[in-house]
Amino acid sequence: MVDAHLGKKYKLASSENFDEFMKALGVGLVTRKMGNAVSPVVELTKNDDEYTLSSSSTFKNVVLKFKPGVEFDQETPDGRKVKATITVDGNTLHEVQKDPSSGKETVIDRTFTDDEVKMVMSVDNITATRIYKIQA
Repeated sequence: MVDAHLGKKYKLASSENFDEFMKALGVGLVTRKMGNAVSPVVELTKNDDEYTLSSSSTFKNVVLKFKPGVEFDQETPDGRKVKATITVDGNTLHEVQKDPSSGKETVIDRTFTDDEVKMVMSVDNITATRIYKIQA
């Protein structure tokens, strides 16, 4: 279960195709450069039935509070306003973002293991993979 990984901090270790992914979302050059330059630290915590997924970096801190399966309004790190739903499937957080202004649907899977979080993001036909390693 994903709950076995609560309170652990994972730092970005590798990133593949992230620039192309951001381009597909219409993210501008300066924001893409910043997004590619930073190594965020992610942490998942839980309070009662509400999860908090935080990502902190020198560029931007993002905090998502969600209840599994309940749609919520989210502002993405690049400033888009989307409707998101996150479900918990074993060790994976499965997120679907719907952008009403562009009509694009983004799918993000974050799979937690004892030593890493593998984040696979897809929009249109572009897929990016980011690996976060546990911090000692």
